[in-house]
Amino acid sequence: MMMRLVLALMVALAAQGAWADETVDIGGSKAVLLKPAVPKASVILMPGGDGDLQAGPGGSIGNLRNNQLVRTRGAYKAHGLAVLVVDSDINLGAAIEYMRAIKSPVTVIATSRGTLRAANGIAHGARPDALVLTSGFLSGESGPDRNVMSILGSPAPLPHTLVIHHRQDGCRFTQPAGVEPFIKWAGGKARVVWLDGGEAQGNPCQAKSHHGFLGLDGRVVSLAAGFR
Repeated sequence: MMMRLVLALMVALAAQGAWADETVDIGGSKAVLLKPAVPKASVILMPGGDGDLQAGPGGSIGNLRNNQLVRTRGAYKAHGLAVLVVDSDINLGAAIEYMRAIKSPVTVIATSRGTLRAANGIAHGARPDALVLTSGFLSGESGPDRNVMSILGSPAPLPHTLVIHHRQDGCRFTQPAGVEPFIKWAGGKARVVWLDGGEAQGNPCQAKSHHGFLGLDGRVVSLAAGFR
């Protein structure tokens, strides 16, 4: 009787795509996996800040919970995507292969300082099918000397890329002036979607600001989830 109840529950969950989040280990780095019953594609989310998720049992996240990518991870799953939220020490190439085994294509979506980690992974051989850079450290005009362009050196390893940027991003590291030099440097491999509106509170480099797309989560997810 108990076995029949368990099987019935599993069938019901599968029909709804309501599998629980998981904490997985990829080369010694913990990541959080969200997986619908029948994924259409996969995304790897690379948060900003220090990138330290503090992933715990059962897909729990102890840090960066307000980060734009972390707080919207469930929305990507709702778009039918297998989702991997990764820590700062992840081997991006290994993470991409892990997600390819679940469902291709695999798009890497990175925000703020996460764009530096994405660029570093690509520079070391990671090959996602597509790349989305939101509030990115893109070029010298973005503010910092270390940026996606300086890390890659050449656009040759850059995959098909979407830049999502807020016109009023007030963070000194991700100034809007840095976008167009990056697009020009990419030589046709990248395009930009500019966003306006939303809300801004407190530190202009934190999640509750135009930098973190506060009030625009649905728009950002829709754009990024549909990019392959």
